[in-house]
Parts: sequence; C-alpha cells; structure tokens
Amino acid sequence: MSACTDRLLLYCRAGFEQECAAEILERAAALGVAGQVEARPEAAFVVFVPNTAENLLPLRKRLRFASLTFARQLIFTTAPALELPVGDRISVLLNCARRLSERFSTLVLDYPDTNQGKRLSTFVRKFAPLFRQALERSTRLDDPQAPRLHLFWLSSAAAYVGLSIPGNSSPWPLGIPRLKLPRGAPSRSTLKLEEAFQTFLENPPQALRPGLTAVDLGAAPGGWTWQLVRRHIHTVAVDNGPLDPALLESGLVEHRRTDGFRYRPAKPVDWLVCDMLEQPARIAALVGDWLARGWCRHAIFNLKLPMKKRYEEVQRCRSLIEARLRPKGIRCRLAFKQLYHDRAEVTGYATLS
Repeated sequence: MSACTDRLLLYCRAGFEQECAAEILERAAALGVAGQVEARPEAAFVVFVPNTAENLLPLRKRLRFASLTFARQLIFTTAPALELPVGDRISVLLNCARRLSERFSTLVLDYPDTNQGKRLSTFVRKFAPLFRQALERSTRLDDPQAPRLHLFWLSSAAAYVGLSIPGNSSPWPLGIPRLKLPRGAPSRSTLKLEEAFQTFLENPPQALRPGLTAVDLGAAPGGWTWQLVRRHIHTVAVDNGPLDPALLESGLVEHRRTDGFRYRPAKPVDWLVCDMLEQPARIAALVGDWLARGWCRHAIFNLKLPMKKRYEEVQRCRSLIEARLRPKGIRCRLAFKQLYHDRAEVTGYATLS
C-alpha cells in the first residue's frame, strides 16, 4: 500500500452517512487513530481523515472491511483532484495514480449511488476505455498481486484517486452486486438472502451444500425459502401466511403455520434464516437463543432499524446475541452488513466456531 494515501473513502447508502461516520470514528479510535470525518447528508460516501498521514498505517494493517456494517467499499486515497481540465483529464489522473503505485490489479471507475451520481454514468462509461489505454501504456495493469485502482467521480471535473485491497474491500463496482430477480421467485426479498450468501460466506458451495436442513422464520410468501430450496436444502417454513405453492410442490418444504417466536425445532438444523417485521432487539434475542440452545449452526437474519440511533441499535443487537452465548462459552463469528437490497435494514450473520 502506498505511503502517499492519507485518508479513507467509504461508500455507503444515501441517508446513512451519519452511521457510517460514527462507525469509522469508533473503529479508528479502537486502533489508536484519531481523526475527523467529512460526511454530507445524502452524499452516499464518507471520508475519514486521520490527524496525521502516518496515523493511517494502523488502519492499513488492521482495519477489516468485513467488520464494517455501513460501508459498501473501503478505499485508501488522497484529497480529490478538483477542476480537472476538460481537454486533459487523463494526464492529471495518471500522475495521481502513479504517485500511488506503478502496479494495479484492475481499474474501477465509480460514482456515488445517488440520482446525481448516476447521471455521471454515461460520462464514466465513455471515459473508462480511454483512461485504461493510457494506464496500460504507463503502468502495469492486471497484476493479481497489486491493489485495485479506483477513480471515484464527484463530477466530470473532480474525482478521488485511490486504492482498494483485494480481500479487504468489496469486489463489486460501487460496492453493489448485480443481481437479477430470478424467474419463479415468490418475492423480491429473495435478493436479500442471495446477497447475504455472497457477502458473508467464504465457501458458499460447502456452506449451502444439498441435503442440509434449515428453518425460515417469517417465511411467507417464500422468497428466502426459495433460495434454500434452489440449493436443495430441506426447509421448515414458519409463517401463519400462505407460501408459494411451487415451494410446497418441491418436496423440500414443510410449512408450519405458527408464530416464528413460538416455533421450536424438533431437532437441530444447519441454518436459521429470519426476515420478520419486528423490533430489531427482539429478533437479536431470538437468534441468540437459537444459537445458545444449539438449535442451529448458522444464521442469517434481518434487523429493521429505527429512524434514529441506528448504529447504536446494531451495537445493542450484537451485545444481546453475545450476552446469550457468553455464559455457555460458545464461540461465534458475528457480522453485520447493510446490504444493497436491505434498504433501511441491516443483515446479520452468525456461525458457531
């Protein structure tokens, strides 16, 4: 990682800049790094600036993108290049890039995930091949061991130039996986579980292999159950509401018409998934109880966040789950992420060690 970088650029969902800023300030402080954040409402990104450039070193070494809830992308960068000359943007941006590194694994051109940012997409699409050609002539591109080079456009005349580290950043442009609603899926909520699998699971084929068992709490109409069934996982779908008939015809689904908070499994299952419209603390307590009692080995669950103190609510939910596991000495990997398909929600993932 280049020593020239002096700040962090984090993408987030528009409207969640405050939560993203609070989180990076807390994580940086825990690593002994003080600094300030630049965060404009509805900008869809946050910039963290350490008090001194040298203070960025602990973050380069120890800050893990996977541990951040509200960040979609993590980039080490410098002050943005402003007032780019219309006739020669490429030269200025190339000089910025070469100051960071002479080798890159790939080139990524992004813009804020806002209506204003999306209006830059046509310009970015046309500029990308021109800049890539110039970059290939002056640096080494497609080096798998090197960082990614990012141009994050604020306007057609201003951009951040920075680096992301494969394995410690999002692999997707804008930090957003491109998922299409599958034909036959009962609801769009199916995309939330698909994205969660792609985000949290290091080895999806092994973790979701055919023949496993699952319980889906709050299943109707079956969007999350559908994701399990397509992987040939035997699923108990728990909901008083109706399920898509095709799921019942699969032979892999048992529909239990009861309240998700009252349901008790006849025997432990591999997976618990839960997308119920309920207070987040109550969902967290439920998931913690399932893990503590050994009713499941893995869990993915959604937390519907309140309008205020959303970051604090996620931390509270984390504490509720940990409090149920700690007395029994149960070790658990616990992570939270605001996924693209979550909107005003956060998805949690827990797996027993």
